[in-house]
Amino acid sequence: MNMDLTDHLGQKIFEKIDTTIFSDATEASKIVAKEIAGLIRARNQIGQNTVLGLATGSTPIQVYGELVRLHREEDLSFERVITFNLDEYYPIRPEELQSYVRFMNEYLFDHIDIKKENVHIPDGTLEREEVYQYCKEYEQKIEQAGGLDVQILGIGRTGHIGFNEPGSLEKTRTRLVTLDELTRADAAASFFGEEHVPRRAITMGVGTILKAKKIYLMAWGESKASIIQRSVEGEISAQVPATFLQNHENTKIILDEAAASELTRRKTPWLVGPCKWDDRRIRKAVTWLSLQIGKPILKLTDEDYNQHGMSDVVTDYGPAYNVNIRVFNQVQHTITGWPGGKPKADDSNRPERAEPFPKRVLIFSPHPDDDVISMGGTLMRLVEHGHEVHIAYQTSGNISVYDNEALRYADFISQYSSNKNEQKLFDNLMKSVEEKVPGDTDSDTMLEIKTKIRQAEARAACRYSGLPEENINFLNMPFYETGRAKKDHLTEKDISIIQEVMEKVEPHQIYAAGDLSDPHGTHRICWDAIRTALGNLKDEKWMQDCFVWLYKGVWQDWDISEIDMAVPLSPDERLKKRRAIFKHASQKDQPKYPGAESREFWMIADERTMKTAKLYDQLGLAEYDSIEGFTRYNLS
Repeated sequence: MNMDLTDHLGQKIFEKIDTTIFSDATEASKIVAKEIAGLIRARNQIGQNTVLGLATGSTPIQVYGELVRLHREEDLSFERVITFNLDEYYPIRPEELQSYVRFMNEYLFDHIDIKKENVHIPDGTLEREEVYQYCKEYEQKIEQAGGLDVQILGIGRTGHIGFNEPGSLEKTRTRLVTLDELTRADAAASFFGEEHVPRRAITMGVGTILKAKKIYLMAWGESKASIIQRSVEGEISAQVPATFLQNHENTKIILDEAAASELTRRKTPWLVGPCKWDDRRIRKAVTWLSLQIGKPILKLTDEDYNQHGMSDVVTDYGPAYNVNIRVFNQVQHTITGWPGGKPKADDSNRPERAEPFPKRVLIFSPHPDDDVISMGGTLMRLVEHGHEVHIAYQTSGNISVYDNEALRYADFISQYSSNKNEQKLFDNLMKSVEEKVPGDTDSDTMLEIKTKIRQAEARAACRYSGLPEENINFLNMPFYETGRAKKDHLTEKDISIIQEVMEKVEPHQIYAAGDLSDPHGTHRICWDAIRTALGNLKDEKWMQDCFVWLYKGVWQDWDISEIDMAVPLSPDERLKKRRAIFKHASQKDQPKYPGAESREFWMIADERTMKTAKLYDQLGLAEYDSIEGFTRYNLS
């Protein structure tokens, strides 16, 4: 947890709810679990029940994991704990993969000594006419238990708490609601397609939540940063139901650094009060000021700095002209057409070293298309310049292939082949698809075909990009191979697979997806594996001469001040990158799990790179068609 003067001032001036920022979700989850466990122990000692309001989704998983550990290793008893879950999809059967009954059993109830009669989860099997009375009785049961001592919350990107979507009023109680389209899109991966996500849910109301004695709202990752800022710093509005927590006197917002990144004390701390200035923060502040007031960096004046909370910058480092030149040069020096370093050139002001040349380059791609979507232009430039480029596809990406797409390939194989088993393949797969109900996992054969489809597409994109086939590595990390959106935990086997490919290549450059906003978590897990492997190999001789460059996926942009290497692309190069993305035909027309995005990936990639180039132009630098941006990861 980080806390300094700016944090305190930020809470006092801008934040309307008590907010604590932790370095990561693991640390934060342990603290929340420890506080809940402390309450349970205190109540147990005096023979009193503890009433918990529980949430589902990825956010509280580590809290539940820590509570289970405390039960197993430190004798935390749940015999006097009564629980009420926030919500449940409607209609849904408790045994279905996506039901919150199943979720709670898997992550908590099956591993502790809680009494079955003390567990309450909204019933998704009710007849429609029974729902109203059931919700009324759910409220009564909470009251009879003595009210909620603690309520755990996550937050949706619409600002919903529970399933209280935008438009929910402050005094609402447990009821049946219609889900927002963005909420359904976010749930699409779990249901194997948005068309299978229930349109309704039973949820505690905002008023029910606000009656809890203490509330913990937790959020992890950059994708939650914007809605957290609105919830904590914005005006109270039914359009952002989480803002009603501002009226609760004992709510704690618990965040990791990524989820806190849009809070004023993190994004623009100079607006809060005195802050510590270093090169990175000065650059962040000056580029923000330039874009905020629409002036190129070199035209900023002392008055501009003074009027936007940055007077101490010009006082300590000024006048404005000196600061402008300093930052302009820093940003300009990020731009390079030589991502692998320019040989026989002065590299003192370049982001990459001139030597050695050519370099061995290892590009990690979480899915079989993230490489060309996120850094396709840079990839092709590296190949064009003669570097030895290797690509490691970390997961199979098989669950992102529609059944109809797999059947199309199977149909071709059965028609083309004279092998009787292959001729029967299409019929067998068609039968399995017809018998499958939404939420069922694919057969092993279907998953294998979907894996092969993604691999064939990746090879086609690599060939188009000029990469030799022997430099393509399909790692198929085990954590991913569950056949469904919910993945297993990262294991030593996953990490060893990453280490092995690093040790095989001994790269001078590593490129990896550094975005933590992937709505399905795969990018985050893949980066965790890479980061762990880098730590394990840090003493290897080749690692002493290795730069690690992070790119962003389709879900989030780098802030302009975070870019350490900007690789400009010509219009022709951008179009060539687009054609490489097209090689991933199973993902082209309708990505299966696009998150909040309905556009195709090539459209998002085009827009992002052109937007980055436009920002450089607005800062007063050279005008390019598009730019791919990277930040350098500090290995120390």
